[in-house]
Amino acid sequence: MHLAAMVVKASIIGATGYAGAELVRLLNAHPQVELVGLTTQSYAGKAFWEVYPHLYGYVDLVCEEQDLPALVERSDVIFTALPHGHAMAVAREVVGRGKALVDLGADFRLHDPAVYQEWYKVEHTAAELLPQAVYGLPEIHRGKIRSARLVANPGCYPTSVILALAPLLKEGLIDTGSIIIDSKSGVSGAGRGLSLNTHYCEVNESIKAYGVAAHRHTPEIEQELSALAGREVLVSFTPHLTPMIRGILSTIYARLAGQKSTEEILALYREFYREEKFIRVLPAGMLPVTKMVAGSNHCDIGLVVDRRTGRVVIISAIDNLIKGAAGQAVQNMNIMFGLAEDTGLYGPGVYP
Repeated sequence: MHLAAMVVKASIIGATGYAGAELVRLLNAHPQVELVGLTTQSYAGKAFWEVYPHLYGYVDLVCEEQDLPALVERSDVIFTALPHGHAMAVAREVVGRGKALVDLGADFRLHDPAVYQEWYKVEHTAAELLPQAVYGLPEIHRGKIRSARLVANPGCYPTSVILALAPLLKEGLIDTGSIIIDSKSGVSGAGRGLSLNTHYCEVNESIKAYGVAAHRHTPEIEQELSALAGREVLVSFTPHLTPMIRGILSTIYARLAGQKSTEEILALYREFYREEKFIRVLPAGMLPVTKMVAGSNHCDIGLVVDRRTGRVVIISAIDNLIKGAAGQAVQNMNIMFGLAEDTGLYGPGVYP
């Protein structure tokens, strides 16, 4: 079939969370996708626009309970936007029937099931699928994604961190034992479920660190940074909850292995990401801002070399629901099906 004529039939399991809803919005507008199924535990029988009224007049599909065999039968690709531990049985069914799966959860990101069980406190019941699971960061693993049937969509924090550090680690320009990561996320990253920690009065006009030295994205970050560096990399990672709806800003500190200027490092980044449509390496003196990427699949990267301390400070910004979740999932699907990578993901976000 000619690519321009290809129509990919897609379904989403867990469609009514924030990431799932963004997937619905993006896939519904995708010129080469037909949405054929949306499942949810909470809203079965309701039209999707009743759950997310901004899609009234655009999405007429009715939410349904999960009938996995029937869903797989009518789909070319299934997206899972589920809590950790819930995609394993789905993956076994989807992959076993020769269909494609993009999992937005954590179940297939970590190569070692023992590491997964240590951090997520859940037994990995589909460990036999891990060798064929590809970590879905296109800018790093595009070749493997192209031939994959099971793609593990990266976490939001890891996306912002790995893209920010990849050129320096690949070229061996930083001390791998010196990496400190300070990340800040909007509240939508915590999901749509009710929680005291995300109540308006708890979050508004406040900022707090959480998961200090214990956040579950840590082993995912270390796994991918170690692969880039060709040696084990351990990091200090501290995420923060901020009073904004969406966006991640990561500020990363590392000691340079030799003397380099800001312009020299920026030139390295521009060359490393020269062909990447969604990576914007900002000019000297310009630093990323979360509003600049809101609603887009971009990752903006800026940096400064601190000659006084011998450190480089790298700052990255993404929309946690787009490049950090749904947009990257669509980007992965496009690659898997041989479509133009930016199909359905055109242009900048919204500002202000």
